[in-house]
Amino acid sequence: MEPGIPDLKSKATILGMYNLDPAVRFWATPPVHGCLRETVVHPAMFTFKLPANISYAEGAMVEPLAVGMQAAKKAAIHAGDVAVVTGCGTIGMVTAMAALASGCSKVIISDIIQQKLDIASQFGFVTVSITQQDLKTKVDNLTNGWGADIVFEASGNETAILKAFELLRPGGCVVFIGMPVKPVPVDIVAAQAKEARVETVFRYAHVYERALGLMGSGKIDIKPLITDKYKFENSIKAFEYASNPKPTSVKVIIEM
Repeated sequence: MEPGIPDLKSKATILGMYNLDPAVRFWATPPVHGCLRETVVHPAMFTFKLPANISYAEGAMVEPLAVGMQAAKKAAIHAGDVAVVTGCGTIGMVTAMAALASGCSKVIISDIIQQKLDIASQFGFVTVSITQQDLKTKVDNLTNGWGADIVFEASGNETAILKAFELLRPGGCVVFIGMPVKPVPVDIVAAQAKEARVETVFRYAHVYERALGLMGSGKIDIKPLITDKYKFENSIKAFEYASNPKPTSVKVIIEM
């Protein structure tokens, strides 16, 4: 179920940008209180059949994966590109997965939490703990000093945003995914000096079927990201845990 329901007659929807429709109603975003129930009424055009080999728990992960798919689409990846993902949370990891599935030859992912990087290493990413290694040096070493073709900023961290263009090759692309809690500075001159292309992501559009296709084919295995499961009767405990999880947690699932 794609949780955003736009006005099907709006200009944004007609132009194919239904995720940007100002009138969109989105599950679990105020004033809508989510859908923790056995049945819901939902438009058929935003409802998708899971591949036979995909579980309901994996199906619940299509929504965050769609954000990564949107980021990969906006990056316009070319086969063999080298990408950097700053931020190793759920969105950072699914973005790295989508980048590899879209043709990147190498994805470097960074974070300060080693447990998250340990999980990311299962997927074949090059992991960098920025408390122990200099990310730019690592990127330079892996690209012979040229820089990454694409930088996906998925942390929302002010420092990571400010340094994004340092990691980029001339003419490369930075995709801003993470959402800072307040306005942060961006080094426009650093972007200009490399004639960087800048893209932004807000949710997703037209990627659910592609995400499900990649999961069904085995190109993307989302299962290792499902780290914690709670029964429906323990839903409140699940939300309490998710608000302050262990470093080893990525995604918490409530089983209906």
